[in-house]
Parts: sequence; structure tokens; C-alpha cells
Amino acid sequence: MEIYHLPYNPEFPVVCMDESCKQLIGEVRNPIPCAPGRPARMDDEYVRNGVAEIFMEVEPLAGKRHVEVTEHRTRKDWASQIKQMLDRRYPEAAKVRLVMDNLNTHNIASLYETFEPKEARRLAERLEIHYTPKHGSWLNMAEIELSVLKGQCLNRRIADMATMRAEVAAWERNRNNSTKKIDWQFTTSDARVKLKRLYPKQ
Repeated sequence: MEIYHLPYNPEFPVVCMDESCKQLIGEVRNPIPCAPGRPARMDDEYVRNGVAEIFMEVEPLAGKRHVEVTEHRTRKDWASQIKQMLDRRYPEAAKVRLVMDNLNTHNIASLYETFEPKEARRLAERLEIHYTPKHGSWLNMAEIELSVLKGQCLNRRIADMATMRAEVAAWERNRNNSTKKIDWQFTTSDARVKLKRLYPKQ
């Protein structure tokens, strides 16, 4: 995708957004901690405590990301994330170049459903949306960051929303403090070969 090869411009930051979820799992019996010569032990039985939804934003060239854990991911939840992104995290940007997939909640209509028309238009005018192609959501760099989050932070049982939010916030702070960037190697030429079926035929 050409957008990933644009030079860094804080007035027009490239931000990738994606969503995922995490089942909240509680223990039926308290785990037995490890001891000398004996690993920690956990009962196979568990209790389901619902699902936490995850909104991931990542600005690859700046090494910044923001993760929000919510109870739902409706149109209004997405619109609220967009407003927070524009007004809190990128208030000085003229426009945010937003990369995301074609989920039915990911559109300007969600802004108008959530906010008054004047506010929805104000937000919409600060977005330049770039959708990944159908069956090509892996072109969204936020998927990479979600994979890192799941491997480093969410690869265990988490029982409740409060714990999940605290753990994710700690991971986000640590990741941002180290300004971990994504070294994207996939070029437009690669895309024309690998995604040939998605390009219009002459």
C-alpha cells in the first residue's frame, strides 16, 4: 500500500486501526503457585465472565499506539474511538490518514448516527480513510500490533474488565516508552503480484 511509504508528517499522520476481543475467564479454584522443583498448577475448569472488546490504534512511523478496552463494539463505540483519537491524541493534525478494514461500523455514517450533524461533519472532515481490500485485512499494521499485545499481555486467563484494562494500559505504556516501530517490507510491487486478483483487469 502506497500510504505506508509516505514520509512521516505529523500534520497528516498515518494511523492503523483494528478490533479484536478477549474472553474473560475466571478461576473456579485458586491456582497453586510454583514452589522449588514444582511448577505452578491451574485447574482446567473455569468460569466465563463475558467478553472484552479491544480497539487498537497504531501509528507505525512514530512508534505510538493506543489500546481501548470496552464492553461493546457497536457503531457508536467506533465513533467514540474516532472522536477521542482526533481530539485527544491528534488535536494538531490537519487530517488523520486512517487505515482499517471494511467492517460495517467503520464508516462516516457511524459518526452521524452517534453525534449531531455539525459535530459528525467536523470529525469526518479530519479523516482520510483508506480501507484494506476484501480478504486483505492483514495489510493493516494494527493486526501486527494486536498479535504482539495478545502474545505479551493477553496470553493467559484474565477474569474481569478492570484487570484487563489495567494490564493493557501497563503494556501500552511500556510499548510506547520504548517507541517500538513497525518495519513494513511489503511494497506496492509485491501487492500487485500477491493480490493480483484484486486489481482490475485491463
